[in-house]
Amino acid sequence: MKIETYDLLIVGGGVSGSALFYELSEYTNIQKICLLEKYDDISMLNSNATANSQTIHCGDIETNYTLEKAKKVKKTAKMVENYCLQHGYEEQFMFKHQKMAIGIGYKECRFMIKRYEEFKELYPYLEVYDKQTLEKIEPSLILDKNGNGRDEEIIGVGTSSQYTTVNFKALSDSFIENAQKNKDLVTDLFFNSKVDTIENDNGIYTVTTKDKKSYKAKMVIVNAGAHSLHIAHKMGYGLNYGQLPVAGSFYKSSRRILNGKVYMVQNPKLPFAALHGDPDVVLNENTRFGPTALVLPKLERFRSGTFLDFVSTLRLNINVIRIFKDLLSDSDIRNYILRNFIFEIPYFGKKMFLKDARKIIPSLEMSDIEYASGFGGVRAQILDKENEKLMLGEASINTNNGIVFNMTPSPGATSCLGNGLRDMKIICEYLKLDFDEEKFNKDLLKD
Repeated sequence: MKIETYDLLIVGGGVSGSALFYELSEYTNIQKICLLEKYDDISMLNSNATANSQTIHCGDIETNYTLEKAKKVKKTAKMVENYCLQHGYEEQFMFKHQKMAIGIGYKECRFMIKRYEEFKELYPYLEVYDKQTLEKIEPSLILDKNGNGRDEEIIGVGTSSQYTTVNFKALSDSFIENAQKNKDLVTDLFFNSKVDTIENDNGIYTVTTKDKKSYKAKMVIVNAGAHSLHIAHKMGYGLNYGQLPVAGSFYKSSRRILNGKVYMVQNPKLPFAALHGDPDVVLNENTRFGPTALVLPKLERFRSGTFLDFVSTLRLNINVIRIFKDLLSDSDIRNYILRNFIFEIPYFGKKMFLKDARKIIPSLEMSDIEYASGFGGVRAQILDKENEKLMLGEASINTNNGIVFNMTPSPGATSCLGNGLRDMKIICEYLKLDFDEEKFNKDLLKD
């Protein structure tokens, strides 16, 4: 039986893969698209609402972002907001919440003021909240269990006027639904299709799944989360990269302790978000705290069978050992890794986590929170073996031969449409397709 040849095949049905699926159907003249997803639904891993902080990371309160990075992230975050507004998804799965980053103590407060002055032109809606203002809008930040105010100096920088929160699973579903409304295109979607091999035969890729089904395409984009680099290595690409999976756990409350999102000042040495509290959209907006950062020898958090994939993808050699040695030589990083292991231990982990969470909410008690079982995903951090360093942010391998591999830790979900735009331009150039840039800009890039 002759196998249909698609123009493009996407591996991975998370928010990145589904965003590209939608963008191609809406803004190009592509004719045949196929998406393969290893599980029985879209966004079952890191894009699921329980696996991430549900935050639109636009750079305004993320204190580890440089101004240059913030400009880029703001643009891609606006794409998500514009898409949702265009389709009327506000208050369905995109929401406004108050959000802020807080500085505690003299040093952090000076840092927050300085950052505000540097970033206020890019984010003119930002406000500075003194202790008195914070007591009015987020009283839990100030008052202890006896109603007394905290002694330390504290300020917040934030806003109450912006869209802050997205259920990225629902966003992914909408991308697929809207893409398949275009009946002039072939937009095939296959579940339970775990990719085994990808082979290039004279410019046509054959993708074979574990159940021995084969799919052909002129071009392939791999958006498979932590598995992207594993697939790349199997094909001989990206061998200068290794991968360190870092899982994120959360603690949840049975009530709404915070009125909005509250972030702490980020340690610049660490590529992970500082502890924060968020109104969780799948927990009736009760407050969820996290994430932690647990180094994990698996590519998937709550599923078995990916340890060997991790070993293969790590590609341990002297360069990787040097990276680890360099990281562990820093006491801040070493202590951070140890604390995050302890966070996973029953009772003792909760007690230690509570100590950190009290920096946000002084009145927090052990009875107020519980370990959020089943919550959390995996952020696959890339190790650059050639330069012997841990890479911060996303990585992409464009072979210039019709296949691209994307690795997208945070803020990958926020950047889904922006990364899709980058890949869409590569696809259009390779396949000689038309891209309706005017329509794209009108829909998704408007201020």
